[in-house]
Amino acid sequence: MKRDLLSAFDMKDDLEQIVDLAINMKRRRYDYEPVLAKHILGMIFEKQSTRTRVSLETAIEQLGGHAIYLNPNDMQVGRGETVADTARVLSGFVDFISYRAYSSENVAELARNASVPVINALDNKEHPVQIVADFMTMKEKFGKLKGLKLAYVGDGNNMANSLIAGSSILGIDVSVASPQGHKPDPAIIQRSKETAKSKDSKVEILDSPQEAVENADAVYTDVWVSMGEEADKKEKEKQFAGYQVNDSLMSKAKNTAIFMHCLPAHRGLEVSASVIDGPKSIVFRQAENRLHTAKAILLTLHKSMPPRSSL
Repeated sequence: MKRDLLSAFDMKDDLEQIVDLAINMKRRRYDYEPVLAKHILGMIFEKQSTRTRVSLETAIEQLGGHAIYLNPNDMQVGRGETVADTARVLSGFVDFISYRAYSSENVAELARNASVPVINALDNKEHPVQIVADFMTMKEKFGKLKGLKLAYVGDGNNMANSLIAGSSILGIDVSVASPQGHKPDPAIIQRSKETAKSKDSKVEILDSPQEAVENADAVYTDVWVSMGEEADKKEKEKQFAGYQVNDSLMSKAKNTAIFMHCLPAHRGLEVSASVIDGPKSIVFRQAENRLHTAKAILLTLHKSMPPRSSL
């Protein structure tokens, strides 16, 4: 039975195993090369991408396969072909489909109609492939995940949603500080709180960045204005003015705390240059780890698939 990765909760049983596989694949960067020989990854991108696109393309190539980049404007879906029909057609050509979409409903529709694994390469609700790299980076740094505290400061967007869900699965305490009107998804918060109970961890949704960051092992932020929200730029920057991660805020965390950001970053807005370019920042290790986690995700999804008929 094929397996999709649309949400962090799709890794509820093996998220840390995927992280550990990625760490091993990083150590043995080219040892897995033949495992996906002749396999094709179709990549649909409705939004711009640097890390997600390049990491997925490089990952499938290093595993012996090949990627095809698909711009919706160059496809029939751009002229009205349904997402469902697109899924059925592509399933006859490729072995995996990654989809970066404006709508989580479209990602779900593609997965329902595809007979090959579908990877959510970011939508308006979650960014599950990013958090695998984030937790991998944390485990490399601290040697463990359970019992750590992750503080997220800023917009309660797709990154916040996936980090909350992933933290609850791994037994990480997570505290999120966002302004009113910009909190994370209520359904994800509720499910994460229920998951966290079984892991003896907690999920906190706060207004105060200082309270969220107190005693944190890792402090995370993201852009205040996501792709597609450019019209709200000035208003959001005004609303988030007190949510910048700077040296003063980082001082509330543990002395050993690290700073994380999924990138791209805007210095002087969600983070000060002194923090992102300072000694506590590990943002470029996070970025590098996107490659190794992409490989681990592809290999994990591949293992769920029965052999494809050659007839």
